[in-house]
This record gives sequence, structure tokens and C-alpha cells, in this order.
Amino acid sequence: MDYLWSQRHRSNNLMGMVINIHNGDWVRRESGVGAGIDSYYEYVLKTYVLLGDDTYLNRFNKHYEAVKRYISQGPLLVDVLMHKPTSAAKNFMDALLAFWPGLQVLVGDIGPAVETHEMLYQIIQRHNFLPEAFTTDFRVHWGQHPLRPEFLESTYFLYKATSDPYYLQVGKKVLENLEQHARVPCGFAAIKDIKRGTHEDQMDSYVLAETFKYLFLLFSEKEDVLLEIDDFIFTTEAHILPLTLSVGNYSWKTNAKVKTDIYKFDMMSVAEMAKAVDDEDVINFVDLDEERGICHNYHVTHTEGPSYPHKLRHQLRDLVDKTHPQLKSDQPRLKASDFVASNKEHLELLHHMGIRLATMQDGRIQLLHTASEALSQAYAEAGLEFMQEMISISQTQQLESHHEPMYIRLLSEPFNGDIIYRAGPAQFGYDLTKSPPVQGYLALAKPLKGCSDLENGDDIKGKIIIVERGDCMFVDKARNLQKKGALGGIVIDQAQGSSSELVSLFAMSGDGTNNVIIPMVFLFWKQGQDLLETMQRYPDVLIELSSKEGMLNI
Repeated sequence: MDYLWSQRHRSNNLMGMVINIHNGDWVRRESGVGAGIDSYYEYVLKTYVLLGDDTYLNRFNKHYEAVKRYISQGPLLVDVLMHKPTSAAKNFMDALLAFWPGLQVLVGDIGPAVETHEMLYQIIQRHNFLPEAFTTDFRVHWGQHPLRPEFLESTYFLYKATSDPYYLQVGKKVLENLEQHARVPCGFAAIKDIKRGTHEDQMDSYVLAETFKYLFLLFSEKEDVLLEIDDFIFTTEAHILPLTLSVGNYSWKTNAKVKTDIYKFDMMSVAEMAKAVDDEDVINFVDLDEERGICHNYHVTHTEGPSYPHKLRHQLRDLVDKTHPQLKSDQPRLKASDFVASNKEHLELLHHMGIRLATMQDGRIQLLHTASEALSQAYAEAGLEFMQEMISISQTQQLESHHEPMYIRLLSEPFNGDIIYRAGPAQFGYDLTKSPPVQGYLALAKPLKGCSDLENGDDIKGKIIIVERGDCMFVDKARNLQKKGALGGIVIDQAQGSSSELVSLFAMSGDGTNNVIIPMVFLFWKQGQDLLETMQRYPDVLIELSSKEGMLNI
């Protein structure tokens, strides 16, 4: 213990995660309260309780202040870099930190204990169990749950400190989830994936030694427990050590005393409160419920009242759901046929379902689904259905659009309709296969991408406008052209070297709406550059957009 203390970061009193037992150097310099360091903090405080040596209490208080300053972020406990504590070490928290509220109860810092415990319980309510790791925005990072005891440990000690029946309901919920989701014929199986509810062929010994022990103690009456449990202290593995073993510390035999001005002690450590006692003006702040063996926290009995935990929890109500709302069972699922890429609400729903949009090298949009990135199992399943529908729609559209290409014919002198470019069709707008050809003079959009309000509206009206591919959807370019009165549009590929001689033509996709009424066609880069050069040489060239092929193809 002394050596570990000497290895703390001297300027901030933070500890690392893993130390080399051969040379004493830190292997992992992340600092938190979860896996790798949790037991150390617990034993520093409990060593003081058993030995009565203020050295350990002073050490714990310094560590505790460092945790509150650098690691605590409201109810969250986020790992930081030991040597740079203002920088987060990772964006997720692990399940072992669930012991921390219980330790805070022992310290007497009931407020943050209630808040962190409530945050963890909201995660459990969403997923049935506390995932082995979860992100700071409450997504599942590691989906395992080996039936760990730490959350129940904190639940038990919060109930001991507050006698709030809410914590009995929390324990009941955990017990029901164990029975419903973890019970197997030969015992209780660890959860392999909390989203899918699959099991591991495993039940760790701590399930009996700790998880069920804390459940039993939470619900037991005083006569159910053979020992006077308040005469013992729990180790980190839930073994009990009698306080009679303590050396030079007999505070467990008498009620602790503090001044009537309770608020004066809110920022003090346990040792500082004890030293600040004035024998001439004291009250007993420990309210021991002999019948139930409950030792109330002084905030609950004197400063804030019995409703103190409820007030704190009320401030955090729906914290997890507000950060990432769950798909309600009565909420209609977004169907692929209804999806509009320009609809922000639709894009947000895709994000909730674990679907992200990626732009391919040729400018096309690709949908990628990762179930583990969905907000919940329900959202993940909705995302899978959406992707299956989208694949079906895409296959249907490919079959429908695999017909003849569109054509751009140069009509005016000196071409006289002899020069024709093969162009890709659009799945939206004016249907050249069912309607007459469209003729008009050419003009360039400004800006050329055509993704924002066009600056040269007078030059566009009544003409067929050339725009460059990229930065927005094809259908958005069409809308901007239509808004300025264009007769039609030609989209030219921005990928240098692309040609209809090398790449098959494709149909430009829409977004599911039908508010475009002008024709749009697509040219690859090589054919597009040829058309641009022709336009520079013959500014008044007249062209025709048609579904009919001419005599000469380029």
C-alpha cells in the first residue's frame, strides 16, 4: 500500500490502472475508478476503518478529491490520462465502476452516490443488465454481462443509508431480470450479449459469493441475518471482517457526533468532521433504525430530509433516454420506400438504427449498417429491416433502369443532329421515354456544382443547364435548376478519366419525392469535357434531350 501511494502522480494524486510488479513502473497510465484500480481505492478507505490510522484516511481523501476534480463528470465517471487529467483516456466506462456509489456511501458523500447509481439503473432499465462497458452517450460498447455484483452492492448500501424503498424496487427489478434472462436449468448463466440475450456456458463464483449475497441482505429482515451485520465491514469480494479486529479505532461502538451546523461539514472528510466536533454543542447525527438495522446518512436525517435521494433522482429523470431515445413499440418504423435523404429527421433515425451514409469514390451514396452502433436492439432490428427493404428497392430499380440510355443530340450548325452522346437516365423528373424530347440552348450553372441557390438565374431560365457532380444529391441539383426556370439539366462527372466507354451508365437516384418536373441526364467526364469544349466553340449550340438514338454515337 505504501509503495502504491508513492507511485501516485504527485501533482494530482491520480493512480494508473496497471503496474509492472518487477520494476514498479506504470504499464497503463489511464486513471479512473473502474477495472484495474477499483479495489485499491476501496482498501485504502477500509484499511483506515480497520486500523484507525489517519494516514490511510488522508490518502483516501486526496485520491477522492482528485477523482471528483478530474474523473467525475456529473453522474459519469470517465477515465482520464494520469499525467494529463484534463484529457479523456477513452469514451466508454466499464461495469466495475458500479461499486463506487457504495464506497461513497461509506464516505458519507450521498449525493453523487445517488446520481451515479441512478444513471447506471437507467442503463439497466434499457438493456435489462449493465453492459460490461458503455459509452459516455450510453451506447453498448461491450455487450457481455457476467452477472457482476457491484451495482447490487451499491444498491444495498444506498438502502442502508437512506431506507428509501426505491432501492428495494431496484433490487426487485434486477432479481426479475436474472430470473427471466439469466436462469438456466443448472443455475444462472452469464450473458454473452445483452442485446441478443445469448448465454455463456459459465457462472462465476462471485455470483453466489457476492451478487446473491447482496440481494439477500437487501431484502432480509434483521432476524433473517444470523450475524449483527453492522459489526462487520465488507471486503471488495463481499467477505466480512469483524470491526472488533480494528486496532485503535473504536468509533464503531458509539454514535458519531457533529455540530448542529450540519452544512459546515458538507465539504469535510470524515476525519475533519470528527476533529471539528465541539463537545459543548453536539448532536447525534447517526440515526440508527434498530429494527431494520439501517444507519441513515446525515443528509437524509438532518440537512435535506428523507426525500433527498428522490430529489436528486428526479433531476436526472430520463437522462439516458434523453441522450439517446429508444424506439418505442408504438412508434412507426421508417420504411425504405418512405426514406427521403434530404429529410433531417430521417437521417437522425438512420443514425439511431446504426446506419450511416458513405460517399463512394464515384460519388454514389452507400448505406452501411452496424448493429452494435444502434441505440438499442429494437433500433438494430429496425435498421436490418430497413436495409433489406432498401436492397430490394435497389434491385428493382436496377432492373427498371437497365433499359436504353438517354441521348444528347447537337442540333444546330455545323452538327445538324449528327453528333450524339449516350447519357445516363434519372429515376426522377421528366420521363423522356414516355414524353417528347426537350430542346434548348446550353448554359453553365453558377456555382457549377449547383448545390446552392444559383447566382446566374437570368442566364438559366429557358435553357438546359450543365452542372458538375458532387457535394449534394442529383435531385437537389435538379430542384435548384427548376427553381430558376431551367428546361433541363446535364450532370457531368467530376472523376477525371471516367468514360461511358469504360464504365456502364447508371440511373441517377432520387430521394423518393416527385416534385421535379424537368429532365436530367448524366455524362461521364470524357463525354462531358467534349460537350464543354463544343459549348466554348459554339456558345449558341442547340441540343436535344431524348430517349431516341441518332446516327452517330460518341
